[in-house]
Amino acid sequence: MSFKPVDPKVDFPKQEEEVLKFWQDNDIFKKSVSQREGAEDFVFYDGPPFATGLPHFGHFIPSTIKDIIPRYQTMKGKRVERRFGWDCHGLPVENLIEKELGLNSKHEIEALGIDKFNDACRASVLKYTSEWRTTITRMGRWVDFDNDYKTMNPEFMESIWWVAKTLWDKGLIYEGKYILPYCPRCSTVLSTHELAQGYKDVQDQTVTVRFKITKAPAGVNDPDMANGKTYFLAWTTTPWTLPSNLGLCMGPDIDYVKILDKESGDYYIFAEARLSAYYKDEAGYEIIYRHKGADFIDAEYEPLFPYFKNLKDPKVCEEMSGQKCEKGAFRMFNAAYVSTEDGTGIVHIAPAFGEEDNKVFRGSGVPNVEPIDAECKFTKEVPDYQGLFVKDADKDIMKRLKDEGKLVKRDSIVHSYPHCWRCGSPLIYRGIGSWFVKVADYHDVLLKANSKINWQPAHIKEGRFGKWLAGARDWAVSRNRYWGNPIPIWRCDDPDCKHTLCVGSRQELKDLSGTYPEDLHKQYVDKITFKCPKCGKGTMRRIPEVFDCWFESGSMPYAQVHYPFENKEKFEANFPANFISEGLDQTRGWFYTLTVLAAQLFDKPAFENCIVNGIVLAEDGRKMSKSLRNYTDPVEAINKFGADAIRLFLMHSAVVKADEIRYSDAGVRDVLKSIIIPWWNSYSFFVTYANIDKAAPTGHLFDNKTPSNPLDAWLLSITQNLIKEVSGALDAYDLSGSIDPIVKFIDELNNWYIRRSRRRFWKSENDSDKAEAYEALYIALKTLATVAAPFVPFITEEMYQNLKLDSDKESVHLCDYPVPNKAWINEELEFKMATVQKAVSMGHSLRNQFNLKNRQPLASVALVTRNPSEKTVLSEMQDTIAEELNVKKVEFHDREDELVEYKAKANFKVLGKELGPLMKQAAGIIAGLTSEQIQSILDGTKLSIDVAGKTVELDEEKVLVERFEKDDLKVLNDGTLTVGLDSKITDELKKEGYVRDLIRGIQNQRKENGYNVTDRIILELGGDADLEAAFKMFADFISGETLAAKASWNAGLTGAYEVEADDKKWSFKIEKA
Repeated sequence: MSFKPVDPKVDFPKQEEEVLKFWQDNDIFKKSVSQREGAEDFVFYDGPPFATGLPHFGHFIPSTIKDIIPRYQTMKGKRVERRFGWDCHGLPVENLIEKELGLNSKHEIEALGIDKFNDACRASVLKYTSEWRTTITRMGRWVDFDNDYKTMNPEFMESIWWVAKTLWDKGLIYEGKYILPYCPRCSTVLSTHELAQGYKDVQDQTVTVRFKITKAPAGVNDPDMANGKTYFLAWTTTPWTLPSNLGLCMGPDIDYVKILDKESGDYYIFAEARLSAYYKDEAGYEIIYRHKGADFIDAEYEPLFPYFKNLKDPKVCEEMSGQKCEKGAFRMFNAAYVSTEDGTGIVHIAPAFGEEDNKVFRGSGVPNVEPIDAECKFTKEVPDYQGLFVKDADKDIMKRLKDEGKLVKRDSIVHSYPHCWRCGSPLIYRGIGSWFVKVADYHDVLLKANSKINWQPAHIKEGRFGKWLAGARDWAVSRNRYWGNPIPIWRCDDPDCKHTLCVGSRQELKDLSGTYPEDLHKQYVDKITFKCPKCGKGTMRRIPEVFDCWFESGSMPYAQVHYPFENKEKFEANFPANFISEGLDQTRGWFYTLTVLAAQLFDKPAFENCIVNGIVLAEDGRKMSKSLRNYTDPVEAINKFGADAIRLFLMHSAVVKADEIRYSDAGVRDVLKSIIIPWWNSYSFFVTYANIDKAAPTGHLFDNKTPSNPLDAWLLSITQNLIKEVSGALDAYDLSGSIDPIVKFIDELNNWYIRRSRRRFWKSENDSDKAEAYEALYIALKTLATVAAPFVPFITEEMYQNLKLDSDKESVHLCDYPVPNKAWINEELEFKMATVQKAVSMGHSLRNQFNLKNRQPLASVALVTRNPSEKTVLSEMQDTIAEELNVKKVEFHDREDELVEYKAKANFKVLGKELGPLMKQAAGIIAGLTSEQIQSILDGTKLSIDVAGKTVELDEEKVLVERFEKDDLKVLNDGTLTVGLDSKITDELKKEGYVRDLIRGIQNQRKENGYNVTDRIILELGGDADLEAAFKMFADFISGETLAAKASWNAGLTGAYEVEADDKKWSFKIEKA
């Protein structure tokens, strides 16, 4: 058996293309599903993206997560179908087509014809599907594009009708009118959960306006209040709402003052806490009196504008609202939401344009006035501004108020304001008739469903998602648009009847009307009418609205399988899904709508496990932006680094814990340099030497015997722990916890096992020790490829294809996930090796800290441990420690004070609580402790001291110990272990250091020249007198390490390679012997 030679300078992107071709040519993805036919299903829902834009880095994260978990579950023996889906409806598509067709309003769409508009939407909706398929496939994600679902397909749409009918029958859908965020550009409402996606910081005009008081309230004894010179001051950030003002509002417990404005002679009433915002100097006003806001209730004032002044009359209000009205508009109200954080502490109320305002007027009998049309332009009720977009009217309104002496102050404010996430227009809050799904009265049902979900990270459950559910409002599901799923509610057109019914299927609609619609879009179903079954006179016509596209994506578990019309038993046996994954923003989007519908329909969650990822920012910390060009194009990044490197960069980061990550090419390069290339090097090392020795490991040598060499036994043991840790974390959907062990294993494989075993592979004789080394390394590499396959599918496939036996599966992705071999787990040996690694790591830290490079030999290392087990292990392994730390001798000491001098300080944080005022005296005593006393504390003995007659027992917690090194020792302590390096470098050690630098340079040049590891060389060296002396002292060592058949000195060597060795420079020439 021989292995395919490995290129140590592999082109990973090119290699991945070859792996992709292998998968495609051999139908590996399809086989991975079909070979599990009849096995337990693992159900995964894929949230549908819009295909109207190209995939970006934000899609790569959930896409990779949605690849890892299904791959893993497939290898665990489950059958995992992976259907891609497309979100086809909604305003993102409509906005695109409006731009393409040059349409600027709903009127223009209707003039064109809804059928033509919807046909254009349908034609463009799948514009980029081929690009999506190419990019997602190139990322290594396995997903079924051929059997995808589309929200515009009639079967999908029909299942949504079933969802609506089921909710209707349960009394969970109703028509209502609420103050809702409304997009003037799209002429439709947004759900509250959509708001979070569109906040922007904007600068808006603010105005303080004065309202002339016409009648004093009963709670304030002020006969002068209605003298025509006393005003309430109110503040607003929306001047355009002032023509619709119907009331003012104070906080009941806020202190308000009446002041005399000395400059104008007028009197103003507003919150005392806001005086400094309007007067720089107290001399500018005089306080007349103070009263709580509650005392001003029902004070009356003159309307600011004349348009609705007749509403001051309660009778007019009753006629318009149809409700009992005892007091008209233009008076003072109270509400707890009023604050003194900004403005005047008095809020202007236009009840049609604010939720809190609306609540204040609810039950008053005063009608809401809403003089704007569907595009938020003023109507003829406000003739002075008719046809103007409300925000464009701000300037004219402010000018008029100023001219009429009603404007007190004008300013601007930068604040976060909601914008339409689809078209970017600022939203307007207004009273809108809409269809709602009941949510607010069913928080307990939603929270019960949430309690059954395993969230990663766990804090999402009770935090962001749980809190959102607990405060969720009724969900506005209707949109006054065209390209969507028509809401299947028909209403009788007889004004005396107005009967409504909800249709749950195409067959039901046929039973009612005689027409079976093949296509359920608006232009077709709006033509279907039938006689009212209730009154028998009127005609039932469909309401004009379509469903919010979030209602469609929230219904995808049912609609993608055309439930309940098909696949009923299969769906019910596999609901809820085992797993979903999307970004953090979906806690208020898809996760929310899935949960609402599943809880209301089935009293269950829609999914059992969810990994929530954070967002990807550009390297500069800003949002990735094409216009800013602050990130690498995703396709370009794959072609540059390979998909495995990008996958590992993204997954081995805080982004899988719902935190932000900054993408950078440098970060991906670091993953290549620190993880993937070292892993590739270990594989290359194995293949290279196995081919030289014609080794043919099978993975079965240790089936019935234990490895003779402890390093091999240790490698097998940590390989089993790798399986255990990664599969345990993946079972818990903890991606961070599953990748960390892989990274650690690669490091231990390279920097411990291979480095410690290198000479076993180098030696010329093919003995049993070498055979066992090949077997152990083969098992480790092949297991690692299988364990890591779900994360980095390309490199693992490449390695597996070269390592697999004839009896093995065709692809690593068709293998069963490994299970730990308990017989190979050796915890005692792992403890031993971990102890040695700790000592070595501490020694390396000292070298780094004091610039003692690893190739410079040192005289000795001193070890002290207070743990007897550690001491035994370190004594057994001192040869290993000496070699790893490049020292000539390992010395053991019984006491740490043989290496360092101690000084003690009192731990004020701990002792302060115990001693109080005696603390200072105690600190002085502790500072005077001897090294012997401090050593006894470190050994675990309690030391008693007397502080002003009070006995205090000192231990390691109460005393902070500082260490000062003796002589040339460099010392580091970690828990029970202290390591001391002798940093004094003798002349002989210095020369050996020069030689080791030389050897390193020659070995690198051998690789550059393409020599085989067994090729012998002729070596010619040059340099100064010190280097010549070093050569003579270590000539045999140099020849042995570099496989030099002949090594000679030439002081005048020219045209040679050069190697730096501290402040000196070797010259050398090499050629094959």
